[in-house]
Amino acid sequence: MWQSTKEEEQSIILISDDEAEDPLGSPVMLVDPLEEPALEEEKSEEVVDEECDLVVTFCKKANVMPHARYDCTTHKFKRTECDTCSPLGQNADICDQCYCYVCDKLASECENWTIPALCHCNAHNKSKFWKDRRDCALAGILVTFNLQLTDLDADLRRGGDLLQKFIQELSVEYNKYLIGEVLPTQHECFCLPKLPPGQCDICRSRGMEVVYKYSGVFTLVTRFLNQAEKENPKATAVMFLGAAKEIALHKDPALNWQNFGHSSSLKIAVPCLLQRITTQLQRMLVLCDFPKFLHEKFINFFQSISLPCHCFGFSNSLNVMPWDHVLLTTVLKGQNVTGQRRMKGRKVSLWEWLSVIEARVERLVDKKNYKEVVRYLRAVKCNDIKGLSHLQDKIPFYLCKSGNFMDAAHSLLFAVNNLACCTACRLTASEYEVYLKMFRTGSVPDGNDILDPGLWIAAGKCDFFLKHI
Repeated sequence: MWQSTKEEEQSIILISDDEAEDPLGSPVMLVDPLEEPALEEEKSEEVVDEECDLVVTFCKKANVMPHARYDCTTHKFKRTECDTCSPLGQNADICDQCYCYVCDKLASECENWTIPALCHCNAHNKSKFWKDRRDCALAGILVTFNLQLTDLDADLRRGGDLLQKFIQELSVEYNKYLIGEVLPTQHECFCLPKLPPGQCDICRSRGMEVVYKYSGVFTLVTRFLNQAEKENPKATAVMFLGAAKEIALHKDPALNWQNFGHSSSLKIAVPCLLQRITTQLQRMLVLCDFPKFLHEKFINFFQSISLPCHCFGFSNSLNVMPWDHVLLTTVLKGQNVTGQRRMKGRKVSLWEWLSVIEARVERLVDKKNYKEVVRYLRAVKCNDIKGLSHLQDKIPFYLCKSGNFMDAAHSLLFAVNNLACCTACRLTASEYEVYLKMFRTGSVPDGNDILDPGLWIAAGKCDFFLKHI
Protein backbone atom coordinates (compact mmCIF):
# COMPACT_ATOMS: atom_id res chain seq x y z
CA MET A 1 0.00 0.00 0.00
CA TRP A 2 1.13 3.49 -0.82
CA GLN A 3 -0.31 6.20 1.47
CA SER A 4 -0.40 9.94 0.69
CA THR A 5 -0.72 12.89 3.05
CA LYS A 6 -3.25 15.64 2.62
CA GLU A 7 -0.63 18.35 2.12
CA GLU A 8 1.66 16.52 -0.31
CA GLU A 9 -0.48 14.29 -2.52
CA GLN A 10 -3.74 14.56 -4.42
CA SER A 11 -4.43 10.99 -5.51
CA ILE A 12 -3.92 7.29 -5.04
CA ILE A 13 -3.10 5.18 -8.09
CA LEU A 14 -3.32 1.42 -7.62
CA ILE A 15 -1.06 -0.53 -9.93
CA SER A 16 -2.39 -3.95 -10.95
CA ASP A 17 0.13 -6.78 -10.89
CA ASP A 18 -1.57 -8.66 -13.70
CA GLU A 19 -2.51 -6.62 -16.74
CA ALA A 20 -4.34 -9.57 -18.29
CA GLU A 21 -6.97 -9.54 -15.52
CA ASP A 22 -8.08 -6.02 -16.46
CA PRO A 23 -10.75 -6.19 -19.21
CA LEU A 24 -9.47 -2.89 -20.60
CA GLY A 25 -5.88 -4.11 -20.67
CA SER A 26 -4.85 -1.15 -18.53
CA PRO A 27 -2.31 -1.53 -15.71
CA VAL A 28 -3.70 1.60 -13.98
CA MET A 29 -6.75 1.66 -11.67
CA LEU A 30 -8.00 4.98 -10.32
CA VAL A 31 -9.83 5.15 -6.98
CA ASP A 32 -12.92 7.37 -7.21
CA PRO A 33 -12.85 10.23 -4.69
CA LEU A 34 -15.32 10.39 -1.84
CA GLU A 35 -17.75 13.26 -1.62
CA GLU A 36 -16.40 16.23 0.32
CA PRO A 37 -18.74 16.01 3.39
CA ALA A 38 -18.24 12.30 3.71
CA LEU A 39 -14.49 12.76 3.41
CA GLU A 40 -14.39 14.90 6.52
CA GLU A 41 -16.34 12.32 8.46
CA GLU A 42 -14.63 9.20 7.20
CA LYS A 43 -11.05 10.28 6.63
CA SER A 44 -9.97 8.82 9.96
CA GLU A 45 -11.67 5.51 9.23
CA GLU A 46 -10.05 2.68 7.34
CA VAL A 47 -11.51 1.06 4.24
CA VAL A 48 -10.43 -2.57 4.02
CA ASP A 49 -10.61 -4.72 0.91
CA GLU A 50 -10.19 -8.29 2.14
CA GLU A 51 -9.81 -9.78 -1.36
CA CYS A 52 -6.84 -7.56 -2.30
CA ASP A 53 -5.48 -7.42 1.26
CA LEU A 54 -5.32 -3.65 0.83
CA VAL A 55 -6.10 -0.89 3.35
CA VAL A 56 -6.98 2.58 2.03
CA THR A 57 -6.84 5.23 4.72
CA PHE A 58 -7.14 8.35 2.57
CA CYS A 59 -7.89 9.29 -1.07
CA LYS A 60 -8.41 12.31 -3.25
CA LYS A 61 -9.18 12.94 -6.90
CA ALA A 62 -6.39 11.66 -9.13
CA ASN A 63 -4.43 13.58 -11.73
CA VAL A 64 -4.66 11.87 -15.12
CA MET A 65 -1.18 10.92 -16.29
CA PRO A 66 -0.14 10.57 -19.96
CA HIS A 67 -1.31 7.22 -21.33
CA ALA A 68 -1.92 5.37 -24.57
CA ARG A 69 -5.42 5.72 -25.97
CA TYR A 70 -6.28 2.11 -25.19
CA ASP A 71 -5.46 2.76 -21.50
CA CYS A 72 -7.80 5.73 -21.21
CA THR A 73 -10.37 5.37 -18.39
CA THR A 74 -12.46 8.29 -19.60
CA HIS A 75 -13.41 6.87 -22.99
CA LYS A 76 -14.02 3.21 -23.73
CA PHE A 77 -11.75 1.50 -26.25
CA LYS A 78 -12.68 -1.27 -28.68
CA ARG A 79 -9.93 -3.66 -29.78
CA THR A 80 -9.58 -5.40 -33.15
CA GLU A 81 -6.52 -6.86 -34.86
CA CYS A 82 -6.06 -4.52 -37.83
CA ASP A 83 -9.08 -2.34 -38.59
CA THR A 84 -7.96 0.81 -40.43
CA CYS A 85 -11.10 1.69 -42.40
CA SER A 86 -12.72 3.96 -39.83
CA PRO A 87 -12.71 4.65 -36.07
CA LEU A 88 -14.32 1.87 -34.05
CA GLY A 89 -16.86 2.79 -31.37
CA GLN A 90 -15.51 5.62 -29.24
CA ASN A 91 -11.87 5.05 -30.23
CA ALA A 92 -11.61 8.49 -31.85
CA ASP A 93 -12.62 10.21 -28.58
CA ILE A 94 -9.68 11.39 -26.49
CA CYS A 95 -8.82 13.14 -23.29
CA ASP A 96 -6.04 15.69 -22.88
CA GLN A 97 -3.48 13.03 -21.93
CA CYS A 98 -4.21 10.39 -24.60
CA TYR A 99 -1.20 9.42 -26.71
CA CYS A 100 -1.10 7.80 -30.14
CA TYR A 101 0.35 4.29 -29.83
CA VAL A 102 1.88 4.41 -33.33
CA CYS A 103 3.31 7.93 -33.43
CA ASP A 104 4.21 8.07 -29.72
CA LYS A 105 2.90 11.63 -29.41
CA LEU A 106 -0.31 13.30 -28.18
CA ALA A 107 -3.36 11.99 -30.00
CA SER A 108 -4.45 15.58 -30.65
CA GLU A 109 -1.23 16.05 -32.66
CA CYS A 110 -1.50 12.80 -34.66
CA GLU A 111 -2.23 13.60 -38.31
CA ASN A 112 -3.45 10.05 -38.99
CA TRP A 113 -5.78 9.71 -36.01
CA THR A 114 -8.99 9.25 -38.03
CA ILE A 115 -7.68 9.18 -41.63
CA PRO A 116 -9.23 6.25 -43.54
CA ALA A 117 -6.79 3.41 -44.33
CA LEU A 118 -4.61 4.58 -41.41
CA CYS A 119 -6.82 5.23 -38.35
CA HIS A 120 -4.22 5.35 -35.61
CA CYS A 121 -7.05 5.75 -33.09
CA ASN A 122 -7.65 1.97 -33.35
CA ALA A 123 -4.04 1.07 -32.51
CA HIS A 124 -3.23 -0.94 -29.40
CA ASN A 125 -0.45 -3.09 -27.97
CA LYS A 126 -2.21 -6.46 -28.29
CA SER A 127 -2.11 -6.47 -32.10
CA LYS A 128 0.89 -7.65 -34.13
CA PHE A 129 -0.29 -5.47 -37.00
CA TRP A 130 -0.22 -2.30 -34.92
CA LYS A 131 3.04 -3.27 -33.23
CA ASP A 132 4.66 -3.58 -36.66
CA ARG A 133 3.23 -0.19 -37.63
CA ARG A 134 4.65 1.30 -34.44
CA ASP A 135 8.07 -0.23 -35.10
CA CYS A 136 8.08 1.19 -38.62
CA ALA A 137 7.09 4.62 -37.37
CA LEU A 138 9.66 4.74 -34.55
CA ALA A 139 12.52 2.88 -36.22
CA GLY A 140 12.13 4.37 -39.69
CA ILE A 141 14.40 2.83 -42.31
CA LEU A 142 16.10 0.79 -39.56
CA VAL A 143 13.13 -1.58 -39.55
CA THR A 144 14.62 -3.13 -42.72
CA PHE A 145 17.59 -4.27 -40.62
CA ASN A 146 15.24 -6.38 -38.50
CA LEU A 147 16.30 -4.52 -35.35
CA GLN A 148 14.15 -4.31 -32.24
CA LEU A 149 13.33 -0.91 -30.78
CA THR A 150 15.33 -1.82 -27.69
CA ASP A 151 18.38 -2.40 -29.93
CA LEU A 152 18.40 1.14 -31.29
CA ASP A 153 20.76 3.73 -29.89
CA ALA A 154 21.74 7.25 -30.92
CA ASP A 155 24.36 6.09 -33.46
CA LEU A 156 22.01 3.68 -35.22
CA ARG A 157 19.25 6.27 -35.32
CA ARG A 158 21.56 8.89 -36.79
CA GLY A 159 22.70 6.45 -39.45
CA GLY A 160 19.06 5.67 -40.23
CA ASP A 161 18.11 9.36 -40.49
CA LEU A 162 20.99 10.13 -42.84
CA LEU A 163 20.21 7.05 -44.91
CA GLN A 164 16.54 8.03 -45.24
CA LYS A 165 17.50 11.48 -46.48
CA PHE A 166 20.01 9.97 -48.93
CA ILE A 167 17.42 7.57 -50.37
CA GLN A 168 15.13 10.49 -51.21
CA GLU A 169 17.95 12.37 -52.95
CA LEU A 170 19.08 9.22 -54.74
CA SER A 171 15.57 8.59 -56.07
CA VAL A 172 15.54 11.99 -57.78
CA GLU A 173 18.97 11.49 -59.33
CA TYR A 174 18.21 7.94 -60.45
CA ASN A 175 15.03 9.09 -62.20
CA LYS A 176 17.10 11.60 -64.14
CA TYR A 177 19.38 8.76 -65.20
CA LEU A 178 16.43 6.67 -66.39
CA ILE A 179 15.16 9.51 -68.59
CA GLY A 180 18.49 9.60 -70.37
CA GLU A 181 19.92 12.22 -72.67
CA VAL A 182 18.99 12.51 -76.35
CA LEU A 183 21.95 13.09 -78.66
CA PRO A 184 21.67 13.62 -82.42
CA THR A 185 23.80 11.38 -84.62
CA GLN A 186 25.06 12.21 -88.07
CA HIS A 187 23.98 9.74 -90.73
CA GLU A 188 24.16 9.89 -94.48
CA CYS A 189 20.84 10.81 -96.08
CA PHE A 190 19.30 8.11 -98.30
CA CYS A 191 16.11 10.02 -99.10
CA LEU A 192 15.21 11.58 -102.43
CA PRO A 193 16.27 14.22 -103.00
CA LYS A 194 19.47 13.47 -101.11
CA LEU A 195 20.34 16.20 -98.62
CA PRO A 196 23.55 16.93 -96.64
CA PRO A 197 23.84 15.17 -93.24
CA GLY A 198 21.71 16.81 -90.58
CA GLN A 199 19.41 18.70 -92.97
CA CYS A 200 16.91 15.91 -93.68
CA ASP A 201 14.11 15.91 -91.10
CA ILE A 202 13.26 12.25 -91.75
CA CYS A 203 16.84 11.00 -91.28
CA ARG A 204 17.37 13.32 -88.34
CA SER A 205 14.35 11.88 -86.51
CA ARG A 206 15.67 8.38 -87.09
CA GLY A 207 19.13 9.29 -85.92
CA MET A 208 18.28 10.47 -82.39
CA GLU A 209 20.15 8.33 -79.87
CA VAL A 210 19.33 8.13 -76.15
CA VAL A 211 22.34 7.74 -73.87
CA TYR A 212 22.24 6.92 -70.16
CA LYS A 213 25.07 8.30 -68.04
CA TYR A 214 25.31 7.14 -64.43
CA SER A 215 27.83 9.81 -63.41
CA GLY A 216 25.29 11.91 -61.49
CA VAL A 217 24.25 8.94 -59.35
CA PHE A 218 27.87 7.86 -58.91
CA THR A 219 28.85 11.31 -57.63
CA LEU A 220 25.93 11.41 -55.18
CA VAL A 221 26.67 7.95 -53.77
CA THR A 222 30.39 8.73 -53.47
CA ARG A 223 29.64 11.90 -51.53
CA PHE A 224 27.33 9.96 -49.22
CA LEU A 225 29.97 7.28 -48.57
CA ASN A 226 32.53 9.99 -47.79
CA GLN A 227 30.10 11.43 -45.25
CA ALA A 228 29.43 7.98 -43.78
CA GLU A 229 33.12 7.38 -43.10
CA LYS A 230 33.15 10.38 -40.78
CA GLU A 231 30.38 9.01 -38.56
CA ASN A 232 30.59 6.58 -35.64
CA PRO A 233 31.01 2.90 -36.65
CA LYS A 234 27.37 1.85 -36.16
CA ALA A 235 26.07 4.78 -38.18
CA THR A 236 28.69 4.15 -40.86
CA ALA A 237 27.70 0.49 -41.18
CA VAL A 238 24.01 1.35 -41.52
CA MET A 239 24.73 3.97 -44.16
CA PHE A 240 27.04 1.71 -46.17
CA LEU A 241 24.63 -1.24 -46.10
CA GLY A 242 21.67 0.94 -47.03
CA ALA A 243 23.56 2.46 -49.94
CA ALA A 244 24.56 -1.02 -51.15
CA LYS A 245 20.94 -2.13 -51.19
CA GLU A 246 19.79 0.92 -53.12
CA ILE A 247 22.40 0.82 -55.90
CA ALA A 248 21.97 -2.95 -56.28
CA LEU A 249 18.38 -2.23 -57.40
CA HIS A 250 19.45 0.11 -60.19
CA LYS A 251 18.90 -1.11 -63.75
CA ASP A 252 20.53 -0.14 -67.03
CA PRO A 253 17.74 0.87 -69.45
CA ALA A 254 20.02 0.89 -72.50
CA LEU A 255 19.30 -1.83 -75.05
CA ASN A 256 22.94 -1.98 -76.11
CA TRP A 257 26.17 -1.80 -74.14
CA GLN A 258 27.20 1.82 -73.56
CA ASN A 259 30.68 2.28 -72.16
CA PHE A 260 31.26 5.86 -71.04
CA GLY A 261 33.83 5.11 -68.33
CA HIS A 262 33.92 3.71 -64.80
CA SER A 263 31.61 6.37 -63.35
CA SER A 264 29.19 6.89 -66.24
CA SER A 265 28.42 3.26 -67.12
CA LEU A 266 26.13 1.61 -64.56
CA LYS A 267 27.53 -1.90 -65.01
CA ILE A 268 31.02 -0.59 -64.21
CA ALA A 269 30.12 2.04 -61.60
CA VAL A 270 27.95 -0.16 -59.36
CA PRO A 271 30.60 -2.90 -58.89
CA CYS A 272 33.15 -0.16 -58.22
CA LEU A 273 30.96 1.30 -55.48
CA LEU A 274 30.17 -2.13 -54.02
CA GLN A 275 33.88 -2.91 -53.88
CA ARG A 276 34.47 0.15 -51.74
CA ILE A 277 31.45 -0.59 -49.54
CA THR A 278 32.24 -4.26 -48.90
CA THR A 279 35.94 -3.64 -48.28
CA GLN A 280 35.17 -1.03 -45.65
CA LEU A 281 32.49 -3.18 -44.03
CA GLN A 282 34.84 -6.17 -43.90
CA ARG A 283 37.36 -4.12 -41.95
CA MET A 284 34.67 -2.77 -39.63
CA LEU A 285 33.33 -6.24 -38.82
CA VAL A 286 36.85 -7.18 -37.69
CA LEU A 287 38.06 -3.97 -36.04
CA CYS A 288 34.86 -2.61 -34.47
CA ASP A 289 33.48 -4.36 -31.40
CA PHE A 290 29.90 -4.64 -32.61
CA PRO A 291 27.63 -6.66 -30.30
CA LYS A 292 27.19 -10.21 -31.58
CA PHE A 293 23.54 -9.70 -32.50
CA LEU A 294 24.40 -6.55 -34.47
CA HIS A 295 27.28 -8.31 -36.25
CA GLU A 296 24.83 -11.00 -37.39
CA LYS A 297 22.13 -8.48 -38.35
CA PHE A 298 24.54 -6.60 -40.61
CA ILE A 299 25.65 -9.79 -42.37
CA ASN A 300 22.06 -11.04 -42.76
CA PHE A 301 20.98 -7.70 -44.18
CA PHE A 302 23.67 -7.81 -46.86
CA GLN A 303 22.83 -11.40 -47.73
CA SER A 304 19.20 -10.39 -48.24
CA ILE A 305 20.18 -7.92 -50.99
CA SER A 306 19.23 -9.14 -54.45
CA LEU A 307 22.43 -8.55 -56.41
CA PRO A 308 22.31 -8.13 -60.22
CA CYS A 309 24.31 -10.46 -62.46
CA HIS A 310 27.18 -7.98 -62.82
CA CYS A 311 27.60 -7.97 -59.01
CA PHE A 312 27.39 -11.69 -58.20
CA GLY A 313 31.03 -11.66 -57.12
CA PHE A 314 30.03 -9.81 -53.94
CA SER A 315 27.47 -12.39 -52.79
CA ASN A 316 29.57 -13.80 -49.92
CA SER A 317 31.86 -10.84 -49.36
CA LEU A 318 30.51 -10.11 -45.85
CA ASN A 319 30.67 -13.68 -44.57
CA VAL A 320 33.28 -12.62 -42.03
CA MET A 321 34.05 -15.00 -39.16
CA PRO A 322 33.49 -13.49 -35.72
CA TRP A 323 36.47 -13.55 -33.40
CA ASP A 324 34.93 -16.32 -31.32
CA HIS A 325 34.46 -18.70 -34.26
CA VAL A 326 35.75 -22.15 -33.28
CA LEU A 327 38.06 -22.56 -36.31
CA LEU A 328 39.62 -19.12 -35.91
CA THR A 329 39.97 -19.54 -32.15
CA THR A 330 41.79 -22.87 -32.39
CA VAL A 331 44.21 -21.42 -34.95
CA LEU A 332 45.03 -18.38 -32.83
CA LYS A 333 45.59 -20.54 -29.74
CA GLY A 334 47.95 -22.87 -31.61
CA GLN A 335 45.62 -25.86 -31.37
CA ASN A 336 45.22 -26.02 -35.14
CA VAL A 337 48.30 -25.34 -37.27
CA THR A 338 46.78 -26.33 -40.63
CA GLY A 339 43.73 -24.07 -40.58
CA GLN A 340 41.53 -27.01 -41.56
CA ARG A 341 38.76 -28.67 -39.62
CA ARG A 342 35.90 -31.09 -40.21
CA MET A 343 32.56 -29.51 -39.41
CA LYS A 344 29.29 -31.39 -39.95
CA GLY A 345 31.05 -34.04 -42.00
CA ARG A 346 32.80 -31.73 -44.45
CA LYS A 347 36.25 -30.23 -44.56
CA VAL A 348 36.43 -26.52 -43.80
CA SER A 349 39.51 -24.32 -44.33
CA LEU A 350 40.35 -20.96 -42.83
CA TRP A 351 39.82 -18.82 -45.94
CA GLU A 352 39.27 -15.06 -45.76
CA TRP A 353 39.33 -11.99 -47.98
CA LEU A 354 42.60 -10.06 -48.09
CA SER A 355 41.05 -6.96 -46.49
CA VAL A 356 39.80 -9.16 -43.63
CA ILE A 357 43.26 -10.69 -43.17
CA GLU A 358 44.85 -7.24 -43.13
CA ALA A 359 42.35 -6.06 -40.51
CA ARG A 360 42.93 -9.08 -38.27
CA VAL A 361 46.70 -8.66 -38.47
CA GLU A 362 46.34 -4.96 -37.70
CA ARG A 363 44.26 -5.63 -34.59
CA LEU A 364 46.45 -8.46 -33.29
CA VAL A 365 49.63 -6.43 -33.81
CA ASP A 366 48.13 -3.41 -32.03
CA LYS A 367 47.47 -5.70 -29.06
CA LYS A 368 51.05 -7.07 -29.33
CA ASN A 369 49.76 -10.62 -29.85
CA TYR A 370 52.67 -11.50 -32.14
CA LYS A 371 52.48 -15.25 -31.62
CA GLU A 372 48.84 -15.27 -32.66
CA VAL A 373 49.67 -13.19 -35.75
CA VAL A 374 52.25 -15.77 -36.84
CA ARG A 375 49.88 -18.70 -36.30
CA TYR A 376 47.13 -16.94 -38.21
CA LEU A 377 49.27 -15.94 -41.20
CA ARG A 378 50.69 -19.44 -41.50
CA ALA A 379 47.25 -21.07 -41.55
CA VAL A 380 44.97 -18.67 -43.42
CA LYS A 381 44.26 -18.94 -47.16
CA CYS A 382 43.27 -16.18 -49.56
CA ASN A 383 42.45 -15.73 -53.25
CA ASP A 384 44.96 -12.86 -53.47
CA ILE A 385 48.16 -14.90 -53.24
CA LYS A 386 50.45 -11.95 -53.88
CA GLY A 387 48.79 -9.81 -51.20
CA LEU A 388 48.89 -12.64 -48.67
CA SER A 389 52.56 -13.33 -49.46
CA HIS A 390 53.37 -9.69 -48.72
CA LEU A 391 51.81 -10.06 -45.26
CA GLN A 392 53.55 -13.38 -44.63
CA ASP A 393 56.94 -11.76 -45.36
CA LYS A 394 56.64 -10.06 -41.96
CA ILE A 395 56.37 -13.35 -40.08
CA PRO A 396 60.12 -13.35 -39.21
CA PHE A 397 59.78 -9.85 -37.79
CA TYR A 398 56.80 -10.85 -35.61
CA LEU A 399 58.77 -13.87 -34.39
CA CYS A 400 61.61 -11.58 -33.38
CA LYS A 401 59.15 -9.33 -31.57
CA SER A 402 57.99 -12.35 -29.58
CA GLY A 403 61.62 -13.26 -28.75
CA ASN A 404 61.75 -16.40 -30.93
CA PHE A 405 64.88 -15.58 -32.96
CA MET A 406 65.61 -19.21 -33.88
CA ASP A 407 62.24 -19.67 -35.59
CA ALA A 408 62.59 -16.21 -37.12
CA ALA A 409 65.88 -17.11 -38.79
CA HIS A 410 64.44 -20.36 -40.14
CA SER A 411 61.35 -18.56 -41.49
CA LEU A 412 63.50 -15.86 -43.04
CA LEU A 413 65.93 -18.12 -44.88
CA PHE A 414 63.78 -21.06 -45.90
CA ALA A 415 60.75 -20.99 -48.16
CA VAL A 416 57.37 -22.29 -47.05
CA ASN A 417 57.28 -24.54 -50.12
CA ASN A 418 59.55 -25.36 -53.01
CA LEU A 419 57.57 -23.25 -55.47
CA ALA A 420 58.36 -19.91 -53.80
CA CYS A 421 61.57 -18.24 -52.85
CA CYS A 422 62.34 -17.40 -49.24
CA THR A 423 61.51 -14.10 -47.55
CA ALA A 424 65.19 -13.10 -47.48
CA CYS A 425 65.18 -12.88 -51.30
CA ARG A 426 62.68 -10.03 -51.10
CA LEU A 427 64.41 -8.00 -48.38
CA THR A 428 65.79 -4.56 -49.09
CA ALA A 429 69.29 -3.63 -47.96
CA SER A 430 67.88 -1.62 -45.04
CA GLU A 431 65.66 -4.48 -43.87
CA TYR A 432 68.58 -6.92 -44.12
CA GLU A 433 70.67 -4.71 -41.83
CA VAL A 434 67.81 -4.49 -39.32
CA TYR A 435 67.50 -8.27 -39.16
CA LEU A 436 71.26 -8.65 -38.61
CA LYS A 437 71.09 -6.14 -35.78
CA MET A 438 68.13 -7.94 -34.19
CA PHE A 439 69.90 -11.33 -34.37
CA ARG A 440 73.14 -9.88 -33.01
CA THR A 441 71.71 -7.84 -30.13
CA GLY A 442 68.55 -9.75 -29.22
CA SER A 443 66.57 -6.50 -29.36
CA VAL A 444 63.84 -5.26 -31.68
CA PRO A 445 62.33 -1.92 -32.75
CA ASP A 446 59.75 -0.70 -30.26
CA GLY A 447 57.23 0.01 -33.04
CA ASN A 448 55.40 -2.43 -35.28
CA ASP A 449 57.35 -1.51 -38.41
CA ILE A 450 60.67 -3.18 -39.15
CA LEU A 451 62.15 0.17 -40.26
CA ASP A 452 60.79 2.09 -37.26
CA PRO A 453 63.42 4.73 -36.39
CA GLY A 454 62.39 4.83 -32.73
CA LEU A 455 63.83 3.12 -29.68
CA TRP A 456 64.86 -0.54 -29.56
CA ILE A 457 63.91 -2.84 -26.71
CA ALA A 458 65.14 -6.24 -25.57
CA ALA A 459 63.03 -9.14 -26.79
CA GLY A 460 64.96 -12.12 -25.40
CA LYS A 461 68.21 -13.95 -25.80
CA CYS A 462 69.52 -14.70 -29.26
CA ASP A 463 71.56 -17.84 -28.47
CA PHE A 464 71.47 -19.16 -32.04
CA PHE A 465 73.34 -16.29 -33.67
CA LEU A 466 75.55 -15.54 -30.69
CA LYS A 467 77.00 -19.05 -31.13
CA HIS A 468 77.36 -18.94 -34.90
CA ILE A 469 78.47 -15.39 -35.67
